[in-house]
Amino acid sequence: MGLWSRKSITALQAEAGNESDGLKRTLGAMNLTLLGIGAIIGAGIFVLTGNAAANYAGPAVTISFVLAGLGCLFAGLCYAEFASMIPIAGSAYTYSYATMGEGVAWFIGWNLILEYLFAASTVAVGWSGYFSAFLAEVGLHIPASLASAPLGVADGHQIVRAFTCVDPGTGLTVIDPATRVAQVFADRVACTGAGHEVINGLINLPAVLLIIAITALLVRGVQESASFNNAMVIIKTSIVLLVIGFGFFYVNRANWEPFIPTNTGEWGKFGWSGVLRGASAVFFAYIGFDAVSTAAQEAKNPQRDLPIGMIASLLICTVLYILMALVMTGLTPYTALSVPHPVSVAISAAPSLRWLEYLVNIGAIAGLSSVVLVMLMGQPRIFFTMSRDGLLPPLFGRVHPKYRTPATSTVICGVIAMLIAAFFPVGLLGDLVSGGTLAAFATVCIGVLVLRKRSPELPRPFRTPLVPLVPLLGAGSTLGMMATLPGLTWGLLAVWTTIGSTVYVLYGRRNSTLGKAEARSAGTAGD
Repeated sequence: MGLWSRKSITALQAEAGNESDGLKRTLGAMNLTLLGIGAIIGAGIFVLTGNAAANYAGPAVTISFVLAGLGCLFAGLCYAEFASMIPIAGSAYTYSYATMGEGVAWFIGWNLILEYLFAASTVAVGWSGYFSAFLAEVGLHIPASLASAPLGVADGHQIVRAFTCVDPGTGLTVIDPATRVAQVFADRVACTGAGHEVINGLINLPAVLLIIAITALLVRGVQESASFNNAMVIIKTSIVLLVIGFGFFYVNRANWEPFIPTNTGEWGKFGWSGVLRGASAVFFAYIGFDAVSTAAQEAKNPQRDLPIGMIASLLICTVLYILMALVMTGLTPYTALSVPHPVSVAISAAPSLRWLEYLVNIGAIAGLSSVVLVMLMGQPRIFFTMSRDGLLPPLFGRVHPKYRTPATSTVICGVIAMLIAAFFPVGLLGDLVSGGTLAAFATVCIGVLVLRKRSPELPRPFRTPLVPLVPLLGAGSTLGMMATLPGLTWGLLAVWTTIGSTVYVLYGRRNSTLGKAEARSAGTAGD
């Protein structure tokens, strides 16, 4: 009883089939694939590619994408097996509950908060950069102090007071120096010496307003949210293809040399260690495919459609990421890409492509909006399932009587994401999200091996191929990427885990539905 208690697959399948007080099944295979693309194509292309190239891997960020994509493909095949067997909204949390017990399930569920809730905040911060740039191009300037967080992350080691270097003539951000701790003072001097203005951030207001709007849409209904996502996916994918198609004609091959820049003497700063560090950084770009599994209770035919949605969206987006990374680092030196809107910077390096700048900003605004939507759609459904298991208070499991959505949980998630996006930087949030997600992926891969050994007779509509090789490669690659995360991220993950363990001991373990049932059974047996 307790930490090692497992939910039976039969009970979970019965729960999935109960639609009387559950969520509304409206999504087909195409909706789920577009949901995955909606979550994946966003921050990875429009924000993180530039950061990873400039700070870790150089042009070899394309290899980083290949490594991260392979790790996600192995994990995705394992996810697909579980999703087809257990079409429940809880994703990796539910799969862990069925294979490794309540304690591990809680740990994963708690880490999924990092994946979805913090991811929504991270992407909203990236969206704010593009939205501000777009408004500036049409003559409307948001004050830099109202479009940037007051805190920054310094080289993965400590949190510092953030500032933005702004060109007074255009109102556009030049650099974001607070990402490098050893350079903070020097960069302030360089900024003012170049005639630019140092602006201290107060609040990221555009990010806050985006999250409010997305939260309201999600409360209204999943079909309405899916329709919005589909439209955004079509817009952003079309623009990404335009950038790739036209950009390749203006690539300067000299920008790819050396393809793997020499290591600076610090692990993770170029060289092969930088490629590996870049893989853990851009891994954040891939988390969307598992968000498809959180919509399992809203899928019309989950046994067939969930594997299709996850694997198809992952493969499509990996190809687009690799091509886009090649174009961006080919158009401009990788050192120029550490800005909030790197695709715009890459395009501006080729005068003949200037006509694409407006479209890039529109694509980024649309693309990042859909990512925020999918992330804020996923987290309430994790809470919904955990609440139904008694590990969180009942209010998280409430379904709106009219819209059949987890409205209360959606509003709570929206408020938390809004506060995080308002005051924290994209670099710190991205690493935290990657850490929590990598832990969840590794657990799912291990869970496939455990369940194949424990219950080989269970029907599996989709079977992970080459077991045990694929699950072992998935667990090994994700744990390997996790090991490259910076020290500050590990410290914050430790604090996060401690908080989660405390919540479980004080509330979850005492109120666990499964735990209470086992206690009643033990009492009856004792009588």
